[in-house]
Amino acid sequence: MSAEQPPTIEITQGSATEEELAALIAVVSDAYAREEAGAVAAEARPSAWSRTQRAMRAPLRRDIPWGRFSG
Repeated sequence: MSAEQPPTIEITQGSATEEELAALIAVVSDAYAREEAGAVAAEARPSAWSRTQRAMRAPLRRDIPWGRFSG
């Protein structure tokens, strides 16, 4: 579900009183909040390839002339 559309509850049989609906919404909301608080995405572990990969080299400095014959 997206954040724009709140979850909906539909009663298909019988008739519920306002107190029963309020209790149902309170219980479901609490369960949802607990599940959301406990849901943590696992951290991505670096692969063996990325662990052994060298770091990028520093960029070349264009302000320093190359070699001793550079005028």
